[in-house]
Amino acid sequence: MADRKKRLESNVPGNFYVDASCINCDTCRQLAPDSFEEVGEWSAVTTQPQEDESIHQAYQALLACPVGSIGTEHSDKRRMSAAMSSFPLRLDGDVFYCGFNSEKSFGANSYFIRRPEGNWLIDSPRYIKHLVEAIERMGGLRYIFLTHEDDVADAARYASRFGSTRIIHREDSGAMPDAEWIVDAGEAITLAPRFDLIPVPGHTPGSIALLYDHRFLFTGDHLWWDPEKRSLEAPSQLVWRSQALATSIERLLHYRFEWVLAGHDGRVRLSPPEMKSALQDLVSRRGHDASAKSLPSQ
Repeated sequence: MADRKKRLESNVPGNFYVDASCINCDTCRQLAPDSFEEVGEWSAVTTQPQEDESIHQAYQALLACPVGSIGTEHSDKRRMSAAMSSFPLRLDGDVFYCGFNSEKSFGANSYFIRRPEGNWLIDSPRYIKHLVEAIERMGGLRYIFLTHEDDVADAARYASRFGSTRIIHREDSGAMPDAEWIVDAGEAITLAPRFDLIPVPGHTPGSIALLYDHRFLFTGDHLWWDPEKRSLEAPSQLVWRSQALATSIERLLHYRFEWVLAGHDGRVRLSPPEMKSALQDLVSRRGHDASAKSLPSQ
C-alpha cells in the first residue's frame, strides 16, 4: 500500500501519486499513459486524471502496480471496484492482459488466452483471489507458457491450483525445474493447433516466444514497442549473447503477426506489413550499431 508520507515530489498536486517504493517497471505508464510518466528514476503522476476514462485507467494502474507504490489521497470505492472487475483486460478477441503484475518478475506483464479446448497463461501475474476466481469462471488453465526464467513469478501456484502444464525451455528450466513440459527445441515447433513456439535466445539462453493464430506474438523480454519512438526495440543490456539476440530478431521476419505483446514496456498492434517494416527497421538499426562498435577508434 502506498504511503502518502513518501509521496515523490515529482508528482503534480492532486489525488493520485506515486511513492518512493516505485521500482520504475513501466506498468502504470502502459495502463495510464496520460497520467503517468517516467521522471528521473521513478514513475510519477505528471497529469492528474480528470475524465472518467483516465480516472478508470489510473485505478487500473494502481491495482496492477507490482509493489503498491500508487496511492490516492481520497479513494473512490466504486471506481476501484470497477477497475478491479476490468481484469483480465480484453485486448483483442480471446486475448487478455492479466493485470496484477508481480514484483517477483520486476513487474512483467502476463497474458491470458481463452480457448474452448483449454486456456493459456503466458508468464505469471501475482497469485491473488480475484484473478484465480476470474480464471476459474473462464474455464481454468490448461497451459502456462513461460517466455524465460525471469518472469515465472507465481506460475507454480497457478499450475497447482488448475492442474496446468507449464512450458519452459531447457536452457531456462532452472527457474521452474519441475515444469511438466521442458522444451529442447532449437527451431520453431507447434505446441497445439494455432500455437507455435519460436526460440529467441539472446536476453537469456532459453528465451522463447509464443505465436498464437499468426496474429499475436508474446515476446517476453525479447522485443517490445517504444511508444515515444514509435518503433520496435530489443534489449541492449542484460543480454546473454548479443549475436544470438540479433539472429533471433531476424528469425521473426519469417513470421506473420499483428500484435507484439511484451513482458516489459509497450505492446502494439500494427498491420502485418507495418509490423514487418518495423521489424526490418530494428534489424537494420541493430546491424548498424554493431558495425559502428566494430570500427577502429581514430
